[in-house]
Amino acid sequence: MYDIEKFKGIVPPVSTILKEDGTLDKDGMANLIDYLIDAGVNGLFFLGTGGEFSQMSVDERMAIAEYVTQYVAKRVPVFIGTGSANTREALSLSEHAQSIGADAVVIINPYYWPLTEENLLKHYGMIADAINIPMILYNFPKLTGQDLSPQMVLKLVEQHENIIGIKETVDSIGHIRDMIYTVKSKYPNFLVYAGYDDHLWPTLSLGGDGAINASVNFAPEISISLYQSFKEKNLKESLNMHKRLAFIPRIYNLDSPFINVIKEATKLRGIDVSTYVLPPAQQLSAENKEKLKEILEELHILQKSSI
Repeated sequence: MYDIEKFKGIVPPVSTILKEDGTLDKDGMANLIDYLIDAGVNGLFFLGTGGEFSQMSVDERMAIAEYVTQYVAKRVPVFIGTGSANTREALSLSEHAQSIGADAVVIINPYYWPLTEENLLKHYGMIADAINIPMILYNFPKLTGQDLSPQMVLKLVEQHENIIGIKETVDSIGHIRDMIYTVKSKYPNFLVYAGYDDHLWPTLSLGGDGAINASVNFAPEISISLYQSFKEKNLKESLNMHKRLAFIPRIYNLDSPFINVIKEATKLRGIDVSTYVLPPAQQLSAENKEKLKEILEELHILQKSSI
């Protein structure tokens, strides 16, 4: 039903570039999109956690989804985050994403209330039944407070052919292993993406399909090289890239939420973007900007200053 191959690989959760008044900076957004496409990413995921969807109104999310989908113009697949704590809102956002030409939606499970499995199945089922485009589940239990278990995901896949994959932003590689074993063993085309940078290589080694990882915003060459060398069976090169990628999450400890860290790192790489973030997030302090620069230099993502 769907061309699953086009959804595999490295898909950055793209930062939303904003002006100081909190509105979309279209020029900055275009700069980042062009940079990532030119770098060779396999797709672009907008309005995820790092895209600050949780700090936006429905109207803001729809307007941004419209702009980025139009600007990308089918150069790569566009994934739009349409998750919400409110099923009606997630449904409306998903229908809107389909209507503007998005290639897929990515839906985090409802947060605040823990749900019974029955209610969780109905939540996702109502959305899947309302749209025809591919739907990717988004598992981030550290933020939602509730895990999407492999057994429950299998039930969803059995019931809805447009649920084609999952982003696994989980601490446990064992969880990713069990997701692959439980779901992909029965549905080999089901896509499993790593959500954390340091989980890309282990996910691929277990039979997964790629990553939706934050560092691609500012260091796309590392994840792309890891993915390509792994697919070419160049394990030495892929492991070398894994060693670089595995230490990047150190920068995420500089602030919480670390949306600001990603934007600052992107700007340090020379991409002309604003680093403004929506409250309650705040811009990174001068002290932490310097720490970020030092870590990126240590990881050879930035060249050390000769001054």
